[in-house]
Amino acid sequence: MKTRSRRFLLALQAAASALLVGLGGPAHAAPVPDLTVVQVAPLTGVLASTGQQMVLGGKIYFDWVNANGGVHGAKIKHTVLDDGYKVDETVRLTREALVDPAVVALFGFAGTANVSKLLADGILDVGGAPLVAPYTGGEALRSPFNPYIFHVRAGYMDETEHMVHQAATLGMTRIAVMYQNDAFGKAGLAGVEAAVAKRNLKLVGTATYERNTDEVGDAVKQLKLAEPQAIIMISVNRSTAAFAKQYRAAGGGGQLYNISVVDPAELVKLAGLKAVHGLGISQVVPFPFGANKPVVREYQALMKKYGSDQPVSYTSFEEFLGAKVLVEGLRRAGPLPTRAKLVKALEGMDNFDLGGTRVNYSQTNRIGSRFVEVTVIGVSGKLLR
Repeated sequence: MKTRSRRFLLALQAAASALLVGLGGPAHAAPVPDLTVVQVAPLTGVLASTGQQMVLGGKIYFDWVNANGGVHGAKIKHTVLDDGYKVDETVRLTREALVDPAVVALFGFAGTANVSKLLADGILDVGGAPLVAPYTGGEALRSPFNPYIFHVRAGYMDETEHMVHQAATLGMTRIAVMYQNDAFGKAGLAGVEAAVAKRNLKLVGTATYERNTDEVGDAVKQLKLAEPQAIIMISVNRSTAAFAKQYRAAGGGGQLYNISVVDPAELVKLAGLKAVHGLGISQVVPFPFGANKPVVREYQALMKKYGSDQPVSYTSFEEFLGAKVLVEGLRRAGPLPTRAKLVKALEGMDNFDLGGTRVNYSQTNRIGSRFVEVTVIGVSGKLLR
């Protein structure tokens, strides 16, 4: 009787095991699907070096997360698409990406005009995926409120106010602006205009250059004649370097400032140290070259491990912070997150500590930080605080 009972139990166990295998049970567990994150960035064109650093900052953190088990067991698939800083390409690539239901988030896009066009065409609203850490401070992307854009950086209004404040504190009242002739440049111009008006001043001159060029000769002539004490540039790497080099060669002596989107190492490379020595650059994330914050030490360590010997930079550090925000949102959204769950999780990140610097989001706020400080290119070409 015992033998028959034992045989029965063994047969029952075998049948149960077979059923589990047939149902995809523990013996053949279904793999956890990847979490696809799409980054549209300028890897070619005038903003190529910036775009490459943007991608690197996200990559090193995503690589570390994947090497340590992913998010709830899911690996992050970081898909990078090159838009060449062209608005139409940004729109096309984003439309195509959002058709794929596997895409749970957008990350680290560049360009005020580029992202503004996504808003104007309703692409983000229809797609429903959050765009985390866009590399732009344009006010049009912050006001009116849009629920799908989660900013990690301060806005251009904050940056320009800080630069004008510094110039005014140094006794400079004759302030001019050189800006890119598009939504990015005009957003910065509006910030400077508001900051000087607040101090009962008026701009002594403005000059533009065309997007995707470094043709700044006319701007140099106009602003040289205006004799400003300070020139605030709303400009990208190549145009900033070209302006500084030509302005100094023409004998221009005004203090030069630029908004945070430029890379000082690239400016030195393009214009030469003599032309850009002393140029002030506003920054919207903490100083990444020291080691006084846990998140800076973490970033530096992961740059050494996953950064392919690339140097530390403000740009890659900013997108590193953005990647940390996105991953925390994915973690809070739980296993198999949807776009809607991720938006809800991100907006719940109130006063979240990234490691010595914080971001704040809510149902009515998508501006994670308003931190700004001004740095200067020193005699060695390195940034000084």
